[in-house]
Amino acid sequence: MTLSLPVDPPRARSLTRVVTEMSAALDGGSEWFAPARSAIVWVLDGLGVSNLSARAGHARFLSEARAKKDVARTVFPSTTAAALTSLLTGTLPGEHGIVGYRARVPGTDDVINLLRGWDTDGLPLEFQRSATLPATLGRPFFAVSRNEYAGTGFTAATLGSAEFHGADDLDERVRLAADLAAQHPGSLVYLYAPDLDAIGHKRGWESDEWVAGLERVDAAARTLSASLDRGTGVVVTSDHGMVDVPRHRHLLLEEGDDLLDGIRLIGGEPRMLHLYAQPGAADAVLARWRQAEASRSWVFSRAELEASGLMGAIDPEVRARIGDVIVAARAGIAYYDDRLTDKAPQKMIGQHGSLTDEERIVPLIRLGAFAGA
Repeated sequence: MTLSLPVDPPRARSLTRVVTEMSAALDGGSEWFAPARSAIVWVLDGLGVSNLSARAGHARFLSEARAKKDVARTVFPSTTAAALTSLLTGTLPGEHGIVGYRARVPGTDDVINLLRGWDTDGLPLEFQRSATLPATLGRPFFAVSRNEYAGTGFTAATLGSAEFHGADDLDERVRLAADLAAQHPGSLVYLYAPDLDAIGHKRGWESDEWVAGLERVDAAARTLSASLDRGTGVVVTSDHGMVDVPRHRHLLLEEGDDLLDGIRLIGGEPRMLHLYAQPGAADAVLARWRQAEASRSWVFSRAELEASGLMGAIDPEVRARIGDVIVAARAGIAYYDDRLTDKAPQKMIGQHGSLTDEERIVPLIRLGAFAGA
């Protein structure tokens, strides 16, 4: 069977280059952005181009500011832990090692949440293997986010030496980012808004609640634009898009299910599974899942993933963190291990993680000194 995985167009812009190109713009040498004195990268978690385009009437400011070419490709898997790490290190998951939402710690049977495991399971900071851009770019670097993220392991692993400023109110956050950029010429500011992602997971991006959240974000974008110093450039982007998967589209893996034969551990997330096989069972697991699920998901081996380049060059120390078999949903479905006692994740409606354009194509909207370039 010949496997065909989606390939990024040759000239596609990658989320991994956004911050380094912004830094280059501060020296007048960016291939992507006009020169600027300071720069802000604003991550609207969970806002794909498809989501924004479908609700453009509720985000008039952002929609009018975005030219058709203003898009980028996020990483695979299209999930927050992997994507934000790539944005803030400039490297792909195969190098930095944050290969999904949940992944196996090599040599153990521990499958750790890579957003929270630093604090709940003692994951060492060195598990994230790449140097952070705040350390390597040699510029003043500030992070503006919710107070709850101050001092967390994931913040330390991805933002390193950046100076953290907390504000829970979104409008306060954008004004703070604008002030920091104005007060510190030559600086980069990372601004983060998780609001849309949280609503999307709970209610779905097609819900009235999500639309209301988008309207609040759009109003905050107007506030940010109005607050900018003349020399500040802004890039509005995201870590991933989102698709809604209602409960009747869930595939529940139950005790005795043939698809569980030969599987030791399951990682990843509902639209992007890492299947860790029992010793000697990987080929059988791959064949079984392909026969059952190839019509609605990409099913491929770790070796095929490595050959595809989707995660970049996979470091030997990272390889064992990746499943023996990877299942990436192509249709509007989600996979759940129903043997788990905790059923709360099955309440999620908005999902992401896979290879579809809806999940991987994100905005790259330019404001301020970057606008129109």
